[in-house]
Amino acid sequence: MLLEGKKAAIFGVANNRSIAYGIASAFKREGAQLCFSYLGDSLKKRVEPICEELGGDFTFPCDVASDDDITRSAEIVAEKWGKLDILVHSVAFANRDDLKGRFIDTSRDGFKLAMDISAYSLVGLARAFAPLLNPGASIICMTYYGSQKVITNYNVMGVAKAALEASVRYLAKDFGPANIRVNAISAGPIRTLAASGIGDFHQIGSLFSARAPLGRLVTIEEVGNTAAFLASDHASAITGECLFVDGGFQSVAL
Repeated sequence: MLLEGKKAAIFGVANNRSIAYGIASAFKREGAQLCFSYLGDSLKKRVEPICEELGGDFTFPCDVASDDDITRSAEIVAEKWGKLDILVHSVAFANRDDLKGRFIDTSRDGFKLAMDISAYSLVGLARAFAPLLNPGASIICMTYYGSQKVITNYNVMGVAKAALEASVRYLAKDFGPANIRVNAISAGPIRTLAASGIGDFHQIGSLFSARAPLGRLVTIEEVGNTAAFLASDHASAITGECLFVDGGFQSVAL
C-alpha cells in the first residue's frame, strides 16, 4: 500500500460526494491513518459519520478564517498523533453573488473573503502544521482551470485559485530544505456541493465533456488516486506543481 504508516489530516470534507471524500477514501485504501476537520456543528454532523466510515482516528473543529482555530487544530493533531505526513487543503469559498454575472462587480469585501478562505488559508495551515510535518511529508491543495483561463461565472474564485497556485510555488520553495513537498491538483468540474454555488455549472460540465479528449467529466475517485500518488514516496521529486486531472481539457485549444 502506497501510504501505509502515514498520517493524513484532511481539511474540507463536506459529504460523501466531495473531492476531499474521494481523497480520504483513496488514502484509507492505501493504508493511511486519517483525521478530519469540520466547520461548525452542522458540518460536524456530516463529517463524524464519514470519519467513522473511513476508520478515521478523530475529528476536530477548525474555521480556517481564524488564526486561533488553525493554531488550535495543529495543537490537537500534535496531541493526538505527534507528527504528520500529509496535509490536504480542500477548502474554498466565495459569496454566491460573486459567482455569477461580471467579475468587475465583485465587492471589496467579497474579494477579501474569497482570497482569505480559498488562498490564504493554505498559507496559514502550512505555517501552523510545519513543526508537525515529517521529512518526506506532502501538502496537497485543490485548484481549478479557472485560475488560468476565464471560465464563465467562476469570477473571483478564479483569481483566488490563481493566488493559491502561486502560493504553492512559494511554499514549495520554503519547505524544500525540509524535504517537504507542496503541490496542487487541478480537477475538472465535478458535481459537488461547492460546485452548486457556481452559476450555470451544468454548462461548464457540458463544455468540458464536449471538448476534453476523454469526452467525460472526472470523478472524485480519480482525483483521490492522484492525491494518493502525490502523497506517496513515488512522488518524492515532485513539488511546486499543478497537476491536471481533467480528462485532458487544458491541453485542447478549441
